[in-house]
Amino acid sequence: MKKSLKFLFPVIILLLAGCAKTEPDARQIVDAAIAAHGGDGYANATIDFDFRGRHYQSVRNGGEFRYSRAFADSTGEVLDVLDNSGFTRSVNGEIIALSATDSSRFANALNSVIYFALLPFPLQDAAVQPKKLADETINEQPYHTIEVTFQQSGGGKDFEDVFIYWFHRERNTMDYLAYKFYTDGGGIRFREAFNSRVVGGIRIADFHNFKPQDPDLPVQETAAAFQKNELTKLSEIVLENLSVSKN
Repeated sequence: MKKSLKFLFPVIILLLAGCAKTEPDARQIVDAAIAAHGGDGYANATIDFDFRGRHYQSVRNGGEFRYSRAFADSTGEVLDVLDNSGFTRSVNGEIIALSATDSSRFANALNSVIYFALLPFPLQDAAVQPKKLADETINEQPYHTIEVTFQQSGGGKDFEDVFIYWFHRERNTMDYLAYKFYTDGGGIRFREAFNSRVVGGIRIADFHNFKPQDPDLPVQETAAAFQKNELTKLSEIVLENLSVSKN
């Protein structure tokens, strides 16, 4: 009997070890979030929305993309286009010449709006470097915490920026994000999703936009500060007249 027990205990330990749930790594968490928000549906879709008086469109066909925004100003009807070939600005249907500085500034502004609207889909880019931080509880809900930095090669002009994403442990939804940026004087922002909806198979949300009251607060600590009411609300990021169609 004693010999039988000696063999039985190691077997039980092995069985228990086999039943233990393996925690996903950072890339697996990001991939699960992309799938929960629409997955491959992003790669072949046309997404239209209005944001702060301007009309935006994202068209993707596999590796091909075309981002645009249309608005009117004192010069006339303006159409900005960013695609695989580069950036152009047209006024009243005519492409105009731009300085390298203006071209880069307009392209970055357009890309930034589309980038945030499509999150978390852009996190599949090769330049993205995800890192798993300690899980957090926000408003009594469990979250994976993922820090994202970027390789300089392929990371764009703002490759030094640092992003933090909070993905719900059960739903895989991106309910909060924060980022530290260095352009235009730099700063930190924290965003809380609301009005999350699924349109054409893709989940898109609006966001409450905050900044820390303490300018030296590490971006990794913004969720804790949010729960302590130590953030100041700056604005709301609201996408209107949203539509999604498959290409």
